[in-house]
Amino acid sequence: MNNELNISSYKLYSSSEVDSIIKEVKKLDNKNIVIHIVSFIHNTVLVQNLRKKLLKIFPTVVIALLKHENKKETLLNIFNVQESQGGQNLNDIVLHQMYIDYLSKDESAANSRNQLFSRYFTDHLTNLPNVYQLRKDFQENKEYGLVFLKIDNFLTINNFYGFVIGDYVIEEVSKFLKETLDVEKLYRLTGSEFAFTLKETMSFYELKVYLNEVYEKIKSYSVLYQKTKIYIDFTMASTASDNNENIFSKVSMALDYAKQIGVSFWIYEDRMNFENDYERNLKLSEVVREGVENSKVIPYFQAIVNNTTGKIVKYECLARLIDAKGNVLSPVLFIPIAKKIKIYNKITIQMIEKSFAAFKNSEFEFNINLSIEDIMNSKIYNYIIDKVKNSDASSRVTFELLESEAIEDFKKVEKFITEVKRYGAKIAIDDFGSGYSNFSYLIKIRADYIKIDGSLIIDIDVDKSSLLVVQTIVDFAKKLGMKTVAEFVHSSVVMDKVKELGIDYSQGFYIDEPSFKEYK
Repeated sequence: MNNELNISSYKLYSSSEVDSIIKEVKKLDNKNIVIHIVSFIHNTVLVQNLRKKLLKIFPTVVIALLKHENKKETLLNIFNVQESQGGQNLNDIVLHQMYIDYLSKDESAANSRNQLFSRYFTDHLTNLPNVYQLRKDFQENKEYGLVFLKIDNFLTINNFYGFVIGDYVIEEVSKFLKETLDVEKLYRLTGSEFAFTLKETMSFYELKVYLNEVYEKIKSYSVLYQKTKIYIDFTMASTASDNNENIFSKVSMALDYAKQIGVSFWIYEDRMNFENDYERNLKLSEVVREGVENSKVIPYFQAIVNNTTGKIVKYECLARLIDAKGNVLSPVLFIPIAKKIKIYNKITIQMIEKSFAAFKNSEFEFNINLSIEDIMNSKIYNYIIDKVKNSDASSRVTFELLESEAIEDFKKVEKFITEVKRYGAKIAIDDFGSGYSNFSYLIKIRADYIKIDGSLIIDIDVDKSSLLVVQTIVDFAKKLGMKTVAEFVHSSVVMDKVKELGIDYSQGFYIDEPSFKEYK
């Protein structure tokens, strides 16, 4: 005969709840019952009081005291069998039911664990295996070849169209790659990066041929969204290393390098020593971070002379970083690192602060270099405006802007120039002739000075092409009422040629080398 087993369960957290539970228990059928009290320890007032009152109601019933790991909660479970048992032991029935419940819960938990485990190794958007699965696969088979593939313009797509369309693009790209590439396995690693494995490693030349073939298949791909074609640009990387040790790092470094130099793919080889470059950059990052945090960025000063009077009239403030050992680092070394580790704005602030302090009580004018990035940064922008507004040296400072940097938000630059000029500051276009060399740029900027790039000045005495370009710049500047400065004046011959061309000021090693000086 089938037996119907009813279970009444109660949770108790303090002995004050015992009486109310007992009232509920008295309403139960007192035939064919088994009682379990489950607690962390049994010798508590709650457990002993509960057991005592239950025995008064059910004097013939055996009360089992069981343990669990929950220190705060005590459970009371009362099992009641509704039909006769044909001599079957009541405890056996209860234990059998508990075992069935356990198996059911264990199976459900196992299924949940398997689903969770599967999700851990699967990308939720594309249902492709993810980076964790890739690592797991390489642990099981280290003879695979590996290729990384990145969507170059995904950030632009995501920003322009929004993340919903960005996700759609990722889904479409994953389908396209699965259909197009004959690979061992395809993975999605991050937002815009995919990877695929090859059945075996290849030599450098085999890999080069293979990646060329892959690129030909994918280079013209576009995603169609509501009659709009979204073109997708890819960059790939792989490794032809002698072994697969640190294979993820090697392929990742090759991908970064391919992006830097703008090629469709790059293959890592052991002789490239990318690891040494990365190690050196990591160490340098630490030096730069420590130096900037400890305000070790200082200005070196290089004199600028008036070509008519031959007198020093101003100085350019050039950034230097002093490391923990007292070594002086060139900006060529630490500025790119500072930008990568996002502390460049601190360098700008330290340079402005220390340059203004150095020339506070001086008669000399001084120049400070700014990038377009500085002006676009609201914190730096506001700091500079506040500085020129409240400093007595504002009428003697010139901010040099690089001509080689593209200006995306010209209105903000124009506003900056208007603001600083209101307080007496001047503007110079630095390295003119090295970048875009757009003469309309000169008109828009409304600069006070044009600093002619050193690459045009250095051989001006022997290079007729450079001479012609410089003449054009000088003539144009004069018509606009702008003063000119020759950079890289390194000899008396070049100095004479500069004066002959009518350039107003000169700067270079022939006149003065950058150094730390005090000006009173």
